[in-house]
Amino acid sequence: MKIIYANNFLSRLIGNGGKKNINHILIIPRCNAVHTFFMRENIDIIMTNQQKEVKYIFSNVKPFRVIMPKKDIYYTYEMPPNTRNFNIGDIMPF
Repeated sequence: MKIIYANNFLSRLIGNGGKKNINHILIIPRCNAVHTFFMRENIDIIMTNQQKEVKYIFSNVKPFRVIMPKKDIYYTYEMPPNTRNFNIGDIMPF
C-alpha cells in the first residue's frame, strides 16, 4: 500500500478530503485531532504517541465527523476502512 507523508501545510490541509477510493496510508505528524469534513468515504484512523505506540483506533469513521484532540498523540494515520495486517513501525518513512 502506498504511504503519503503529510509534512507540509498544503498536504495536511487537503489530506484525504474529496478523494474517492482511498488506497493509501496518510501519515500526519504533530496531529492529535481529526475531522472528516469533505471526505467521500469512511476511513480508519490510528493515533500513536511519538514512540509509535498505538493509543487510539477508530474504525470505519464516517464523513463529516470530528475526533476531538487526544492527549499525548503525535502521529495520526488515515487509511481505507478495514485495513489490517501492518506494523506501524514498518510504515514510518524515517
